[in-house]
Amino acid sequence: MATLILVRHGRSTANTSGVLAGRTPGVLLDERGAAQAAELPARLAGLPIAAAVSSPLERCRETLRPLLDARPGLALHTDERISECDYGDWSGRKLAELTEDPLMEVVQQHPSAAAFPGGESMPAMQRRAVEAVREWNARVEAEHGPDAVFVMCSHGDIIKSVVADALGMHLDLFQRISVEPCSLTAIRYTRLRPFLMRLGETGDFGSLAPRPAKESGADDGRAVVGGGAGAP
Repeated sequence: MATLILVRHGRSTANTSGVLAGRTPGVLLDERGAAQAAELPARLAGLPIAAAVSSPLERCRETLRPLLDARPGLALHTDERISECDYGDWSGRKLAELTEDPLMEVVQQHPSAAAFPGGESMPAMQRRAVEAVREWNARVEAEHGPDAVFVMCSHGDIIKSVVADALGMHLDLFQRISVEPCSLTAIRYTRLRPFLMRLGETGDFGSLAPRPAKESGADDGRAVVGGGAGAP
């Protein structure tokens, strides 16, 4: 079966400013994010990538641009179903401010019951993302064979929800998963079950070093909604 490589977009201006970007237009990669994207072709060198799929949001398309430039024959497809979660009224607000909202506890502890005002529910987010992944997996395999590899650039909560599905985890446990900016996660789907081959691979262990609690975003055990900024 085909192998999917999920790429979280590189670090964005919203990540570093502590803002939950959601689908807010004009959110681009920052300097570090652009550097992370530039390293992507070398990190994926040697892999026969058959297709590239992206969230329509600019920060994802920016992340894949160096890879596409390095492989002129590789076309880019966009799919709305792997776009960022529609956080509705939460979009564009500071994460520090959102921690005081009662909904945040639900997002952290019981995401299968979380629905964002003016936006979508987290179960709806997972359903559309998993549907997209499985349809693209079948399409790539049909067109390029069972050993094909394809990349899909998306967002933190989307990737975490796809990983949870692959592992047979309830959505309420998906906040235990962490994927940093420009990390690579590989899933191989087979007839009987998916196999998680890599999770949040960056090649950089710097983010594991102790940091001041106010910078960690999860010093009290809370997950960073939207995925966080990664290593400083």
